[in-house]
Amino acid sequence: MAAPTLQQPSFLLVNLKADSITKPLLQRCQDLVKIIDEYPAKELRVIFPWLVETVFGSLDGIISGWNLRLLHSRSNEYNVVVEFLNPSGPMMKLVYKLQAEEYKYEIPVNYLPGPVKVCIQEGVLPECPLFHNKLQFPLSGLLTLNLALNPFEFFMFHFASCLITPTSYPQGHHGSSTDSAYFVLVDTYLKYFLPCEGSVPPSPFSDSRGSVTAPSPRSSGVSFAGYGVHSPSLLKHHIFHQPSVNADPAAQEIWRSETLLQMFVEIWLHHYSLEMYQKLQSPQVKLALLQYRLSMSSQPFAPPGSGTLHTYQEPFSPTEEHVLVVRLLVKHLHAFSNSLKPETLTSSSPSAHSHTHTSPLEEFKRVVVQRFVQQKLYLFLQHCFGHWPLDASFRAVLETWLSYIQPWRYTEESTNPQPDPNRTVPDKWESFVQENLLMYTKLFQVLLNRAVRTDLVNARNALMVFRVAKVFAQPNLAEMIQKGEQLFLEPEHVLHHRQPRGYLTPSQGGSFLSSRQRVVTDMVFRVKGHVYALEGQDCQYKQMFGSELRGAVMKLIQIIAQARQTAKRISDHSSEVSANNSFLSWFGMGTSELNNTFSGAEPEESGECLKKTHEFLDRALENLCQIFKLNQGQLAQLISNLSSSQDDGNNKQLPDCIQGENGLILTDLGRKQIISGLRRFDIQYQGDPELQPIRSYENALLVRMFYRISSLLNERFGGHMNALCSRPDLLGRLGRHYLSDLDSSAKKPKLSPTSRRSSERNRSARLSLRPLASYRTLLLLLLLLLLLYVLGAALSLGPVSSTLLLLTGGLLYGLLVTLCGDKLKAH
Repeated sequence: MAAPTLQQPSFLLVNLKADSITKPLLQRCQDLVKIIDEYPAKELRVIFPWLVETVFGSLDGIISGWNLRLLHSRSNEYNVVVEFLNPSGPMMKLVYKLQAEEYKYEIPVNYLPGPVKVCIQEGVLPECPLFHNKLQFPLSGLLTLNLALNPFEFFMFHFASCLITPTSYPQGHHGSSTDSAYFVLVDTYLKYFLPCEGSVPPSPFSDSRGSVTAPSPRSSGVSFAGYGVHSPSLLKHHIFHQPSVNADPAAQEIWRSETLLQMFVEIWLHHYSLEMYQKLQSPQVKLALLQYRLSMSSQPFAPPGSGTLHTYQEPFSPTEEHVLVVRLLVKHLHAFSNSLKPETLTSSSPSAHSHTHTSPLEEFKRVVVQRFVQQKLYLFLQHCFGHWPLDASFRAVLETWLSYIQPWRYTEESTNPQPDPNRTVPDKWESFVQENLLMYTKLFQVLLNRAVRTDLVNARNALMVFRVAKVFAQPNLAEMIQKGEQLFLEPEHVLHHRQPRGYLTPSQGGSFLSSRQRVVTDMVFRVKGHVYALEGQDCQYKQMFGSELRGAVMKLIQIIAQARQTAKRISDHSSEVSANNSFLSWFGMGTSELNNTFSGAEPEESGECLKKTHEFLDRALENLCQIFKLNQGQLAQLISNLSSSQDDGNNKQLPDCIQGENGLILTDLGRKQIISGLRRFDIQYQGDPELQPIRSYENALLVRMFYRISSLLNERFGGHMNALCSRPDLLGRLGRHYLSDLDSSAKKPKLSPTSRRSSERNRSARLSLRPLASYRTLLLLLLLLLLLYVLGAALSLGPVSSTLLLLTGGLLYGLLVTLCGDKLKAH
């Protein structure tokens, strides 16, 4: 960032820099309020760049500023900062004060979004009018171009860049909260400068010159043209040929609204991956660049990089916080656009527009979504769909997409707190669906590719699939999308044959048929223009309701059915194990399966979450059948076949493997089954039971002490123990109960040679004292000792007699379990 050139140092700036180190934030804000009120613009112009950098941080991320993204409502400084940066607050008063004097502040082109920066470096004027007439060319061999912005643009540029500037968060902090000061300020700015009701409030501050004026309004003859859509001309304007703009008095009303929206869209959405940038470089654009470079060879001062081809390199990895802010922008723009007055909609035709005066704000509402947001948001979402990790954090991207394709949710009629889930999409939104066809069809196809690779047993992932299916199953929406696809697939020669030579209204001798044909032709051109503008003239469009995508949907349905069965099986198994161990485990008679597995299971695998997974997937299947008109009988047969095939034996539950020299080896299909959560290995501890990690219900000191004692005893009397356990009589069975459990260890499947060798070592008879280190066992022993003490006092028994009685009881208990163990386990 470069400030205006100063002829002498500013003592005010020096004092403020010193105070920023010694004074707390509250006192600094109070001082700044007094300075902004009392000092003239000539003095304030010097501190403005420093103040903006102090608040929002530097563009390179070295200076963190006030950390607006980490400042939450629980902080003491939150209210002070929000009030200071309010649209009617002191900071904005400073902006308007400097705006009236027409000061300029420079920003290096290197800090612009990647596509805009490369476009300027290659000598082509960016399509966004926000950057027109602002380039400052170097005069003497400098290698950097600068952008001269007015104070309002400079402020909004830094505010928008604050979101995407790399920031190293302190330990324990994260930036995805929606109650941060930054998120609240974005919402406040959108409601203030893009109001749904009324007009944009005028600047409450003025000086001797009067009200603040727009520095570079759009051309009066263009009226929002050229932004967000491709120009009909194949040749781009060169940056030396920046078009001059004439002040349009009617545009003065909304210049701040346009500037804020264009700055947010350019900074937050105008980022492409390398493959996307290469895709957008059509042969016509490359030809235009070559022609301009050849024509520039005679220019005395060629801009840096105008004769060389720059490689587009921009690491674009949006964060969850970034996506949440974009969703806030999308939701507000829908509400802003839907607040358009009904008479403005009826007067949008050329004949009515010439007789009816439309305010600039109403005209802005009519075109804001299609011309300012559509193209860049489509590319932004397409990149996120293809590069976001396959986890539950994708929910932010998904909800942003669903918010954009459902503008009817943000109307006055939809403010009902309990909307009807079966509400039909009104017919008036048909044109929106057609003009945003790729937002529905292409992104749905990309989502299918993600869904088949996602673990749908996870409840949060299953919820996302259900959310998409529920949205597209809204009555009348699928028909609108299908009609849009039919319009796009209309052959070109049929269009030329249908198009009338002259358009006459019925009162002028024309017919209603020709009027209807013209409407259909206009709709076809509108849909085709939308698709070609976003995907290029040579795009290969895949129908959402075509046979190819129908096959992909059937594949997803099969995976959903498999995940549904897996979730049900895991839930039932967990319920059975919990029921069996609820009471018997206290007496040592429960199954040892839970004790042989590691604790710390994922919360998504709990019984309640698995029930939700089953519910979400069931409803997703119903909605998908409704969208694509699938046969319920075939679907029921598919689910029953999957259910029966998964119940054919325990071996079929394992992932697909092949037998190798050292055990089972996963195939590619098996890896996919594990990633999708369809199948999994039954993971059990197969090492030495004495060396298992110390559990939370065990005393670590006693575990280590009993391990040393048992190791000494096993080493000294191991032969006698083996001889005792080898006997087939009652003593042998009793010895096997107390010393080892050969039968249970033999029943466990051994999947690798290592586990087989370790299990063979562990099958030798030996004494294990580790159960005595369990707090549960210690509690039972303490209760028994107290009981024996009470009985001993009543029966006049001494300590030795009580101890012998306790040991006798333990022996009898072991004898009882040995004799009846098979019946108890079967039960």
